[in-house]
Amino acid sequence: MTVDASYSDFFGPQEPRTGGSLTATFALASAAYRDGPVEEIKKADNEWHETTVNTGRSWAKIFRPNLGEAFSQAVISRMLGAGRKPLIQSFGMEPQVVVDHCLAANRIRRDRDRKLTAIMLLCGVLFLPGLLVWLLVFQLRATMARQENKRVSGMATVLLVAVGALAVLFLVRLPFAGLWGWYARGAVVAPVAGWFLAKQICERTAKDLRERWNGLLSGSNVGAAVPEAVPTKPDETAAEQLRQSLAKLNAEQQSNSVFYAGRKGILGMGTRWGAWHLAEELEPADPDKAIHEFRSWTVVRAIHDELKLLPRQRLKTGGFPPPDVRDWVVTPIAPDAKEVSRPEGPDVEGFQVKPSAMESICNHKQFDSGDRHYLGVQWALWDSQLIITMMITVTVLKETLRIEVTGHALGPVNGLFYGKPSAPTKEVAKTVKFWETRKINLPLVTPDEVVRLSARAAMRWNPPLLNWLGGSIGLPEPFGLRHAWADQPWGHRFMSDDVLRAATPVLRRVHHAALQVLQEHRVNVEKFKSRSSALSGAVQEATPKKADTYDA
Repeated sequence: MTVDASYSDFFGPQEPRTGGSLTATFALASAAYRDGPVEEIKKADNEWHETTVNTGRSWAKIFRPNLGEAFSQAVISRMLGAGRKPLIQSFGMEPQVVVDHCLAANRIRRDRDRKLTAIMLLCGVLFLPGLLVWLLVFQLRATMARQENKRVSGMATVLLVAVGALAVLFLVRLPFAGLWGWYARGAVVAPVAGWFLAKQICERTAKDLRERWNGLLSGSNVGAAVPEAVPTKPDETAAEQLRQSLAKLNAEQQSNSVFYAGRKGILGMGTRWGAWHLAEELEPADPDKAIHEFRSWTVVRAIHDELKLLPRQRLKTGGFPPPDVRDWVVTPIAPDAKEVSRPEGPDVEGFQVKPSAMESICNHKQFDSGDRHYLGVQWALWDSQLIITMMITVTVLKETLRIEVTGHALGPVNGLFYGKPSAPTKEVAKTVKFWETRKINLPLVTPDEVVRLSARAAMRWNPPLLNWLGGSIGLPEPFGLRHAWADQPWGHRFMSDDVLRAATPVLRRVHHAALQVLQEHRVNVEKFKSRSSALSGAVQEATPKKADTYDA
């Protein structure tokens, strides 16, 4: 695919766009900087999609990634990787900003790992026997600490103290002399000295990552600098390729093609919670005059223009914010499909189905297999946490005009992504009043964490091997940043109210526009008006249902 010059904005400071609220965007972007266990991502799973955690080799726990490391790598590989599968749009947010922060977090960790690798070479590889012994000790300690048996887990610290005492005894009563004696001393001391240097580097990086994490969730404008995506010379093919991948991601986000996956609803828009149908026979208003011919597209255009006027009202008491009204091509897929395929051919340009093809689908593809046309009106509300979409389709079969209005809703991103960093603490008994407890602050980076980061830094040159040893995250497919970790809105009273309130005025404006077209084309609208009035009354008691689950 070729990317046109309209995406030249990538040549510049890579900063989040602030034209609107990006709460959901920044919440997901903050995951790139997190330092919790990778298993936490499972808490964000919903009933439609499940994230898999590959734990790697049981004997190589020292190479396991934390949540931020695994999330960043998984998102970058999935959204920018060569030959990637199509993505699902993330409405109400900007996926490029999330990817930018993942790239920025990876760059910060890569700079840290370069320093740790240098320390590992000087203090580890040159004194390899001592390094291997210390790594084995820490590996055994980590394995023992994770045991459910408290007696075994309690022995983990005792093991480290015992080995430390043996090391001191070894230095005092060294069995070697000469050059080998000095090398033996270095093999014992150098890995420990390297550990202290590595600890300072790890703490500085951890503090930087946590400040960015907190800044994204606190509303401050944390920039995601991605200099590797800005080519400065003609021969910088890697930078140019990354720039084009980001441009392709942004273009796919604007695609007018979506996918209906049965009980999962329209991917990216959520499940269908309600449906209203107006279907009556087309009869001439004057028996002596035939109906003036029209097509489905004629009705759709009138509805489109009417929906654009939704924010206007006579009473100045608030009302709808400006909606996004656009035409969609909806492609059906299996509910358990693991990938999607976007429309291709001469009628598609840059992930956009051309208007002429849209009109053809609307007028001719109303029955049997194939894509369908829908007109959608969409709002991103509650700081982009709630996505409300009303979809309208118009069909004509054997003189029967049918206008369907369906409601879709996608709730907020899981609360896991909104958790701010907190300093690690531990409750201990007071010295005098031993029956009472107090909290003490723990180091931001533990000794085991320094060893883990140093071991991973040495293996960063081979990411596939590192993932095989330590594990990785498997993203739910078909993947989209928003719907993969979104919840239902029905647990939030005010969000639910907004979803239900939107249905009545949208339905009435759709019917109003359709009736005007019918009257202009000499159609008897009495039956349509009667049915419209009945639906107008029924929609006032709209309640969310699982409309995509056909209980036959």
